[in-house]
Amino acid sequence: MGDAGGGWVGPTIAIGLLLLDLVIRVVAIIVVPRNRRPTAGMAWLLAIFFIPYLGVLFFLLIGNPKLPKRRREKQAEVDRFIRESTHGIERVSDAAEWPAWFEGVVRLNRNLGAMPLIGSNSASLIGDYQGSLDAMTDAIRDARHFVHVEFYIFALDRTTKPFFDALGDAVARGIEVRVLLDHVASLRSKGYRRTIRRLTEMGVDWRLMLPVQPLKGKYQRPDLRNHRKILVVDGEIGFLGSQNIIDRSYNKRVNIRRGLKWKELVARLEGPIVAGLDAIFATDWYLETGDALTREEFEALEQPAERQNLDCQVVPSGPGFQNENNLKLFLALLYAAKEQIIITSPYFVPDEAMLRAISGATQRGIHVELFVSEIGDQALVYHAQRSYYEALLRAGVHIYMYRAPYILHAKHFTIDDDVAVIGSSNMDIRSFELNMEVSLLVRGASFVAEMRGVEAQYRRDSRELTLDEWMQQPLRSTVLDNLARLTSALQ
Repeated sequence: MGDAGGGWVGPTIAIGLLLLDLVIRVVAIIVVPRNRRPTAGMAWLLAIFFIPYLGVLFFLLIGNPKLPKRRREKQAEVDRFIRESTHGIERVSDAAEWPAWFEGVVRLNRNLGAMPLIGSNSASLIGDYQGSLDAMTDAIRDARHFVHVEFYIFALDRTTKPFFDALGDAVARGIEVRVLLDHVASLRSKGYRRTIRRLTEMGVDWRLMLPVQPLKGKYQRPDLRNHRKILVVDGEIGFLGSQNIIDRSYNKRVNIRRGLKWKELVARLEGPIVAGLDAIFATDWYLETGDALTREEFEALEQPAERQNLDCQVVPSGPGFQNENNLKLFLALLYAAKEQIIITSPYFVPDEAMLRAISGATQRGIHVELFVSEIGDQALVYHAQRSYYEALLRAGVHIYMYRAPYILHAKHFTIDDDVAVIGSSNMDIRSFELNMEVSLLVRGASFVAEMRGVEAQYRRDSRELTLDEWMQQPLRSTVLDNLARLTSALQ
């Protein structure tokens, strides 16, 4: 009898596994596509159908592209506060000269990210890696009231030591110094413990952004990160852009061995828009610490100022918002362009909407250029990006590849001669959905002209990729590119 009973075990387990597999597939069809991009939903379904148990495990770990509900509620609370506190203060320099489409874009940004458009600002661009660090260090040394620092990667090394020394000197002078650094990104960087120890020893008030510390009750999807790069000094001088506080090799052996050097672009700001940038810092500080915002955070937005004639609007985005604020801004500008679009993005993995907007622009006769790196530092994103080159080239996009050993890490683009955008946001699904980003919309001929100079320098240091050259790619590269493209949709 024992042998007969044991004979049922195998078939019973097999039937149970088959039923479980069927249940997983049926439930996945119902749950996975809900409120998700069609491409992402399809990619997750394929993963679950081909590798059911492993696919479900990964979906449970990283399938939710939003921050916890309580965090999103706090973000919505802050947005309401900002709208109420800044109602009616959209002081612009020359609204009568706006392009016809500009008011709609400003209203879009206001509705999505709460921040107003503000006039009477000045801005300059810094494309030299050491030069931007020096400019930020000098601003900190001249601080009189406070220094607010927020960076995705924040590391103490030989290159950044003067920056840290300036922070320490500011604390010693009685200046309030607050620092926010992304937990996972900084933790993965060489010298993390040394960095934290130095901040503590100097007396800096520092916090981790989006910490992954389940034993302390702090946890969310671990790859939802705060990717912003912000420095505000006294509410009078601000910096934002693509550059982290770390050596341009990122202190990685593989980068040093390959001789890689990061090429960045940072904007230095003066005027009332600096208070808007500081409001982003204040919001993130509140979300991490619970320290409430005050009305004083926004007073500088209303102060009269006579500087350059630049209208600026800060646009925050990320998984704490209900909408993809940066993507909607980019799409609105792509459709508004009348003459030319010039895009610089180190990680360019467009979704269907952006790809259609770009191809539609070329079909309208718009001149479109895309600057990317000739080589990549992240294999998966690099190959996913390459999978779009053929479609872009056939659409008439001019692709310029910034020559090795530089990684063109700058993130900006210009529309006609009217508008430029600069910030921390790449043009890929990660920046649209998973990373907290900050972008700056700028309308003003002087700033766009300066950006044109940067683009001209990129063009001199790049080579243009042609369709004939691209079609000579070996089959193995095409296979890798297409596989990477499929995995990029698993958000």
